[in-house]
Amino acid sequence: MKIGNRVPFRKCGVATAALSLMFASTPGFTQSTGSPPAAPPPDEMASAIQELRVQVNELRSVVTEMRSEAAQYRQETQELRRELQATRSQLALTNPGAPSSGAQTPASMTAEAQPQSGGAPPRQLEDRVASLEESSQLLNSKVDEQYQTKIESASKYRVRLSGIVLLNLFSNRGMADSQDVPTYATVPNPYYSAGNVGATLRQSEIGLEVFGPRLLGARTEGNLQADFAGGFPFASNGVNSGLFRLRIASMRMDWEHTSIVAGQDNLFLSPQSPSSFASLAVPALSYAGNLWGWIPQVRVEHRFEFADNQAVLVQGGFLDNLTGQPPYTSYGRLPQAGEQSGQPGFGGRVAWNRNLFGRPLTLGGAGYFSRQNWGFDRYINGWAGMMDWDVPLAPRVTLSGEFYRGLAAGGLGGGFGQSILWSGSALDPNTQVVGLDSIGGWSQLKFRATAKLEFNGAFGMDNAFGSDLRAFPASQSYIDPTLARNQVALANFIYRPRSNLLFSSEYRHLKTFHINDNINAASQLNLMMGILF
Repeated sequence: MKIGNRVPFRKCGVATAALSLMFASTPGFTQSTGSPPAAPPPDEMASAIQELRVQVNELRSVVTEMRSEAAQYRQETQELRRELQATRSQLALTNPGAPSSGAQTPASMTAEAQPQSGGAPPRQLEDRVASLEESSQLLNSKVDEQYQTKIESASKYRVRLSGIVLLNLFSNRGMADSQDVPTYATVPNPYYSAGNVGATLRQSEIGLEVFGPRLLGARTEGNLQADFAGGFPFASNGVNSGLFRLRIASMRMDWEHTSIVAGQDNLFLSPQSPSSFASLAVPALSYAGNLWGWIPQVRVEHRFEFADNQAVLVQGGFLDNLTGQPPYTSYGRLPQAGEQSGQPGFGGRVAWNRNLFGRPLTLGGAGYFSRQNWGFDRYINGWAGMMDWDVPLAPRVTLSGEFYRGLAAGGLGGGFGQSILWSGSALDPNTQVVGLDSIGGWSQLKFRATAKLEFNGAFGMDNAFGSDLRAFPASQSYIDPTLARNQVALANFIYRPRSNLLFSSEYRHLKTFHINDNINAASQLNLMMGILF
């Protein structure tokens, strides 16, 4: 018995009742062995004919509805047969060795699926069709996801490619340390003009994520990120050929509430950063109160969850003991002051967060310790205390920022990258060495106008203690050792017309103070266009 060639029992009952009513109400259809009845009056005859016409019209509409539903059921049955055939084909491809003796044809499966007492109820058929549609949509979404994210790998594990192709068009006024990614203002030089324009793509990034097996019940992942901001080759027009540079290369194991991360990664003690696409080579407001670094480290994270969507994140670990010194050579690696101490740097952070206005509110505090040996048993105990916040002030407005106070924190970007001050030559054992005190921080106000458009304004400052600088002017740093304070302000908008495109414009103003109260200022207008992948 085929569902598509029968009308449902409920509709048959309606048709039978309509026909019975028509025949029972029509006087010409009544037969009797007696004398014929007297003819009804003309008014009654006209009323009966009118009633008959109404009943005939109702019957026609019922029959039309029945035919339409029968055609719909026939079409749905054909679709079910095609889907069952496609499913059988997929199963045969997935498991070619499965026995076929017990296989059923779509027609036999359809016949067995029908109730013996009549056609399948329409509701049951609709449910089956809806279930098949949901399964088909889920399968298609999984196929699309694999098509977008699957990259051929030498192993059986999934690899995902990501990154950004970023074009920066910039115009500078004043003298800065770097034309395309300025972080502080320098003394004007009469040899150079007071303004310049240029373009670069060396801040483009590329990343790979590897999703490994489960190990000891934990998900394993690997992350590799690099850019082209590692310097310039010594060649004609080499300024447009940035050198490939390693940023992040980390591995992590994630349990339900605990994670272990090992590798070169962001500074977890300072997780916040202003929103900017004008300075991806270094985070925005670097050396202006924003501590940062891509530092080899091993850390453990544990998350405690409480009621009312509240949670506490505890992080702790040890890091490569960097002090901000440039390498001694371009080929071999010699131990620097932090590594010569024989122990790594140690850090920890505690953060509390909850949801507010549908966005996470985060308050955190962190600490860092670094033992440094500057030769001839001249040891310095570097340290830093940090606070960070990310507070939604309204559904579309967020205030974020960080504050730090430290000593010999040049390895984290504090004090313009300077960790120590000395009274003379570093090769003289009688030279006195002291740690540089510094203080700084930054804050940003974000307004998210729409899901695609946001506006940001931020200010940051790093302040090395002027009294220390005046006492020991021969400090070691890869920048001017007389710089006492660096202030940077920025304002930008970022527009994402689609998920893989962005347009942005940013204005930055830099102001750097020297210990002799000289003030150098510079500004940059940066236009950006990027494609994320």
